[in-house]
Amino acid sequence: MPAGYRRHLYRDDAVVLRVQKLGESDRIVTLLTRRHGRLRAVARGVRRTTSRFGARLEPFGHIDLQLAGSPEGVGSALHSVSQVEALTLFGKSFLADYPRYTAASAICETAERLTPVEREPSLRLFQLTLGALKALAAGEHAGSLVLDAYLLRAMAFAGWAPALTECAVCGEPGRHAAFAVPAGGAVCPDCRPPGAAHPSPETLGLMAALTSGDWPVADASAPSIRRECSGLVAAHLQWHMERSLRSLPLVDRRELKP
Repeated sequence: MPAGYRRHLYRDDAVVLRVQKLGESDRIVTLLTRRHGRLRAVARGVRRTTSRFGARLEPFGHIDLQLAGSPEGVGSALHSVSQVEALTLFGKSFLADYPRYTAASAICETAERLTPVEREPSLRLFQLTLGALKALAAGEHAGSLVLDAYLLRAMAFAGWAPALTECAVCGEPGRHAAFAVPAGGAVCPDCRPPGAAHPSPETLGLMAALTSGDWPVADASAPSIRRECSGLVAAHLQWHMERSLRSLPLVDRRELKP
């Protein structure tokens, strides 16, 4: 620890992305905070039955917390949680709903992967992640639609948005029939590479609706269109990440009524 460095207290609100066991009674909590980006913190004693705030540090929760450490990255990479207040524990709304639970898990893993640098503020991603978990908890839309809308918008923030209304290669405007992940999205006949997919026009329309937030169109889509859309979105995301998401193959895309 640098000479003269003293850990100080600061507050922020955060979404709990992941928890890991540490020793017999502690946890390491991965957080996406509003003002300080992604960071990890040690929560001491939260696995004991007498813990005052163990239940508040479960995945998918929106919490207000006090941390001990340096938001500028001086000293230890691990902060310490000294106080937690629950704002909304979204997980309580869908822990028994496997499709929405798996969608939430994929959302949180994506948020963690899109913030590779700790303590780098990412307010738009924080707001998007919080909004997606809130939508899953509300149950107004199918979990698969909420997940795909989140992934498409998160890719737009990262600069990976698939081309949907113009050719990804030459920029020719229009709804083109082919879709090539390596090329960056929809492609015109002149630019279509070998092996390009030919999704239904309704599938590309659904992707555009999810990107723009046109929920009436998205909610009216057929299950087969949703499945094709999910396949394209997952392929596009994992191509750009250059690694697969562990939670994405586990997502249960059964259509349950809200």
